[in-house]
Amino acid sequence: MSALFMRRWMPLIVLIGLCIAIGVIEPRFLSLDNLVRVLSSASMPLVIALGATFIIIMGSIDLSIEGSLAFSGAVIVSFLSGPASIGVDLGVFAALMGVLAAALFGALIGWIHVRAQIPSFMASLGMGFVGIGIATLILGGERVPVANDLIRSLSLGRLMGVPLNVYVAGAMFALAWYIQYHTLLGRHIVALGGGEDLARASGVNIRRTRIAAFALAGLFFGVGATLACAKLGAASAMIGSGQLFAAISAVVVGGTALTGGQGGVVNTLVGVLIVMVIGNGMIIIGLPTYVQQGVLGAAVIVAVLLNMSGKKPALVK
Repeated sequence: MSALFMRRWMPLIVLIGLCIAIGVIEPRFLSLDNLVRVLSSASMPLVIALGATFIIIMGSIDLSIEGSLAFSGAVIVSFLSGPASIGVDLGVFAALMGVLAAALFGALIGWIHVRAQIPSFMASLGMGFVGIGIATLILGGERVPVANDLIRSLSLGRLMGVPLNVYVAGAMFALAWYIQYHTLLGRHIVALGGGEDLARASGVNIRRTRIAAFALAGLFFGVGATLACAKLGAASAMIGSGQLFAAISAVVVGGTALTGGQGGVVNTLVGVLIVMVIGNGMIIIGLPTYVQQGVLGAAVIVAVLLNMSGKKPALVK
């Protein structure tokens, strides 16, 4: 079995194997209601992980996820308290402003990264703390309820028995897939991950692509923040707590290499489902939380080893 085959198909094989194994141990896992529950639980993590995928496939890393979610959530609830005479539903307007704010926040991270030539993990980590600080200031350190039926319906509403957040996640996955495989920006992002010198020789504008990639990731984080507000029914500076590890884990487990240039949004979809199946399956089986965390941690290490097989470690750009 070749290393290429392992990298390309092993995550999907693992996902199918997990579903079968857990289903044999506990048949309730394969019930329609539970599978819908898995998809609903995966919706927000998937949208966030899709944004992180564009940065990782570029060979960089974005550690601002939690700060971006906090900042975007704070913007959303701020606009929800604004005037209603704007011609559109206040929830739609607030969500759009939250997504726009997150995209601009991401663009600022990218600009700092390329302008000051600071490694992406340092620029994004610092800005992540800035985002949490701004959110704390806007919200006054409080947990502010999201009093909008439209936003809340993203989590509570259903269409044909499936929660609306699943449809939102599906639409964002389709958008991410189209961007990666059918746009110039997507091709340039992948080219950067394959090697900056080669990408520059091919005519790729390195700085512009990096800034655009961070802005694109921010857009997905903004949608993720909207889903988080819908799920929790509130916004706070801690709304993104734990999402950084979850997103990076899902991307890596799905088979996208931390060195960049390999993998993509389809891999991330598989990775998110693997993480969700592990969590849901172990809850149904009755295993404690620390066992779930241990299994997920081991899965991340194995995935990194498989992706790094035969490669020299690369510095994060």
